[in-house]
Amino acid sequence: MKKIINLLLVVSLALVSILYGSSTTASAQEREPISVGILQFNAHGSLDENYRGFIEGLAELGYVEGENLTVNYVNAAAEVSQLPSLASSIEAESDYLFAIATPSAQALANTTQDKVILFSSVADPIGAGVVDSLEEPGRNLTGTTNIGPIEQQINEILLPLVPEAKKIGLIYNSSEINAQYQVDIAVPILEEQGIEPVIKTISSTNDISQAMNALVNEEVDGIYLVTDNYIAASMALVGEIGKEAGIPMVGGSNDMILENGLATYGLDYYELGVQTAEMLVRIIDEDLDPATTPVELANYLELVVNEDYANAIGIDPQEIYDLMEE
Repeated sequence: MKKIINLLLVVSLALVSILYGSSTTASAQEREPISVGILQFNAHGSLDENYRGFIEGLAELGYVEGENLTVNYVNAAAEVSQLPSLASSIEAESDYLFAIATPSAQALANTTQDKVILFSSVADPIGAGVVDSLEEPGRNLTGTTNIGPIEQQINEILLPLVPEAKKIGLIYNSSEINAQYQVDIAVPILEEQGIEPVIKTISSTNDISQAMNALVNEEVDGIYLVTDNYIAASMALVGEIGKEAGIPMVGGSNDMILENGLATYGLDYYELGVQTAEMLVRIIDEDLDPATTPVELANYLELVVNEDYANAIGIDPQEIYDLMEE
């Protein structure tokens, strides 16, 4: 059984969003028609939920697909070379644009400087070059970042589960800015605890089996998963290798863990999509400038435990729940 416990249902920003949503919800008949072009980098649980939350969030606020909302959606299937042409195609047909994941945000940013672009599932929008700062984006882009509480994930979940750990593995696509940013945060946290980070990089999903087996062969005591699009799309394989070796895998997105990992304290990508939809409607209703509309952190964080994985590697799931209650 897979179980989710919500530890923080709502934080202050969420309250603002809920209050905003309840006071401005309008029927489709009251909204002027708009078209939104959506560029998703690839298909996996987290990004798919991000998309679904965005569409359903717009519907809650009065923009209903097929009534007053036209959605021009394309999925790049992780083909980076196709992003520029896909971005151009939806830009020409859309009033507003929504980028799901860092490569999509970069592609749309290079396509137009005039139309409003919302992004989500971008961990480091500054490093990606799509905003000048989180508080003052400075361009025609703003949105939500999917950076999670990395220190908590490592120090409050992973390391307590392997208190004698000497090596922790990390695996990610070295060309993905989103992933590199998180690794650069995680490595010093591990080193501060006297733990050796063992890093394996990939350039495509074809490298994952070899990289995971290399981590197993180096006898890592656990694996910290960053939210990497290539790893997320291959969690069935990643999790099976980790499970067979009895290795706890913590971090990454909720959807990655639910598919085939141990645990995380992280964000809900569906809710992140809803939050981004609320931002777009606020920009429309209040005629806001994306350049001065701050990038938002996720409103919701939750503890996710995959009990099947825990039982498979000999960990009592209750032990993980207890960690977050201490």
